Amino acid sequence: MHYLNKYLLCWLTVVASATTLLAQKGPEDKAGWKLGAQAYSFRLFPFAEALRKIDSCGLKYVEAFPGQPIGGGGEAKMDFTMDAATRQAVKSLLNDRGLTIVAYGVVNPKTDDEWKTLFEFAKDMGILNINSEPTPEQMPLVRKLADQYKINVALHNHPKPSRYWHPDTVLAAIGNSKYVGSCSDIGHWVRSGLDPIECLKKLNGHVLGMHFKDVKKDTPEGKYHDVVWGTGDSKVEQVIAEMKRQKFKGPISAEYEYHWENNGPEIAESVKNFRKFYNGGK
Repeated sequence: MHYLNKYLLCWLTVVASATTLLAQKGPEDKAGWKLGAQAYSFRLFPFAEALRKIDSCGLKYVEAFPGQPIGGGGEAKMDFTMDAATRQAVKSLLNDRGLTIVAYGVVNPKTDDEWKTLFEFAKDMGILNINSEPTPEQMPLVRKLADQYKINVALHNHPKPSRYWHPDTVLAAIGNSKYVGSCSDIGHWVRSGLDPIECLKKLNGHVLGMHFKDVKKDTPEGKYHDVVWGTGDSKVEQVIAEMKRQKFKGPISAEYEYHWENNGPEIAESVKNFRKFYNGGK
């Protein structure tokens, strides 16, 4: 009986852990939507602490960004030039939390060799999307490497007047590669005076990933800032409906650029709202 109870306790522990993991992934995961967080939301903290915060928001996917200190007492940063030992240490941090890195950016290599190093890094880390804003001169090499490695390069839109602020510039740069498309930042579209729904429709079939944010213009300076999803001007519920219509699959990174010292609760509430909207308001 003692051994039976011990076995049952172990089995229940495994089941409980698996249930927690599935619950945190959320209903959108079944559609191939990898809802996670951009570690930049927690840029004031080391990567190791950002992972803890992402986990506490009910998320299991991570987008890393270059330059964030990894933590743990060393001076290494989350740069794509890190050596094999550092990559292994990062993998261990992710595994310990049960998290998966799915995207990296926004990153802009300067030379051909740096682009090749970036793709090798992405391949080794299992990264699906490289989020970037390459120059027109770099695009032939970027398309070639994306096709060769079968890793997406998602062109990110910072606000106007950045290179890819408008969907037309993204479409012009894609070419014939199915591995080059858009990292659609819906909040930055709003900041640029664009309608996120119309932008998504224009990019139909080319949305490879998203920087998800809801923004509202209510500061004394008349600037937009992040708010809990569903309470701003990004038309979050309609965006989710359009993503469903397009049969979107890929990483969705919560990028919350406000209340930097303690924005975890707002991200967690945003995630709950996202999943409620995904389920039709239930």
